[in-house]
Amino acid sequence: MSIKPPFTDLEIRRSAKGFYEGHSVEIALLSKAIMVALVLWALVWPGNANGVLGSLNSQILEGFNTFYIIIVGCFAFFLFIVAAIPATGRKVMGRPGEGTEFSNFSWFSMMFGAGLGVGLMVFATAEPLGLWGSNPLTVSGEVAPNSEEALQSAYRYTFAHYGFHAWSIYVVTGLSLAYYAYTRDMPLTIRTALTPLFGRLMNGFLGHVVDVLGVVATILGVSVTIGFGVSQFIDGLYAISGMEWMMNMEGDAPAPGTVGLLAGLITIMALSIVSAVSGVGRGVKYLSNLNLVLSLILLLVFVVFGSFVFAMTTYGAALVDYIINFVSLSFGAYGPQSATGFETALPAEAVPFADALRGGATNAWGSFDSFRAGLEGDAANLPEDVLQAAYAAGEQGRQFGWQAGWTTFYWAWWIAFSPFVGLFLARISRGRSVREFIVGCVFAPALVCFAWMTILGGTAIDLELTGGADGAIIGASNTAKL
Repeated sequence: MSIKPPFTDLEIRRSAKGFYEGHSVEIALLSKAIMVALVLWALVWPGNANGVLGSLNSQILEGFNTFYIIIVGCFAFFLFIVAAIPATGRKVMGRPGEGTEFSNFSWFSMMFGAGLGVGLMVFATAEPLGLWGSNPLTVSGEVAPNSEEALQSAYRYTFAHYGFHAWSIYVVTGLSLAYYAYTRDMPLTIRTALTPLFGRLMNGFLGHVVDVLGVVATILGVSVTIGFGVSQFIDGLYAISGMEWMMNMEGDAPAPGTVGLLAGLITIMALSIVSAVSGVGRGVKYLSNLNLVLSLILLLVFVVFGSFVFAMTTYGAALVDYIINFVSLSFGAYGPQSATGFETALPAEAVPFADALRGGATNAWGSFDSFRAGLEGDAANLPEDVLQAAYAAGEQGRQFGWQAGWTTFYWAWWIAFSPFVGLFLARISRGRSVREFIVGCVFAPALVCFAWMTILGGTAIDLELTGGADGAIIGASNTAKL
């Protein structure tokens, strides 16, 4: 029985001239129309847009929490297996004998900048500090927030969020695109990766839908990153220059104002456009190389003047802990806790007050003290041991809320970002083997992220532990923590 040859006759109608030369007019216009509609909705009816999108976001994170956790875990293990098997690992994403387009340094620079970029600056200290105060072990009460005991679990989840799992999301997309595009001469577009499943259907309406969703998801994912980046950019300029016109000075602490954010956005977008127009081989490559060099210089500053010994000790212990807990981090998903389930777990004295107790006991972002302080009426007069038992009864709800609001939010964000990053990784990786692609785009950047987070974030935590910062870093906004 002969094996049916793979479908490769993917047809995408492209414009032969004009502004959209070489591109699909239908996909471009439909994507733009959707984005314009979303922007107008947010501008004209901001309250309605915020409410609807916020509710939809919560429902997706809660309803698909288990799916997100398990599928991302599967991505990571799938790539490990593909890289380890000799027959698949040695396959080249290109024609036999075809060389690579970029040097290893430029390849890594561009890959690193596309995969994380400004996010690594924003969350270098914010992520470890945030998880130091709130992670599954602090939620369960096993360790106290912001304590030495919470340090290991803080970095366990920091490494989980910025390690092999995160990069696996990008690489699964990039690998599927690069392999089909460079070994079968198919277009470098999202629908290409789905041709083994849907065949000729990708030539029609369904293929357009896939590409449009990829474009919209990319824009929305990039928008989140740009939002963080612009805010940090303005925070940094204010810290250096003291120019108050960029800031809103009315709150407890200065925060980037509308004028400053618009100025920063225009500046960053202008530079991005110049880089993109100049091409991958010129502007993007040169800026990526510069970005990596400047990042290494910043890292060196922290190595010399920061808490390097503390950071390296933390790095070693955290890496071992991360590897030991890798399987549970990959597949340990929590489900929502129903009202009945919570009531069943309560001690008998607390059952009549189940409705009053449930909200605070299942709040992932609170504590026992805030739970107790928020009670009213007869529920507030329950004995201390009963209140502690009631709070313990809500642990499943707290764990689910934490995971959905933190880890699953990250996975959804990375997945939304993956069409852009995956396409870019595929674009710059022609001629490389599958194993080289996986090792270079999963393991290498993850290990660099681990070092980055422990050196910069570890310095911040050490300052807080020793009292040198006196809560100033923890109390700062995410974009001002660095």
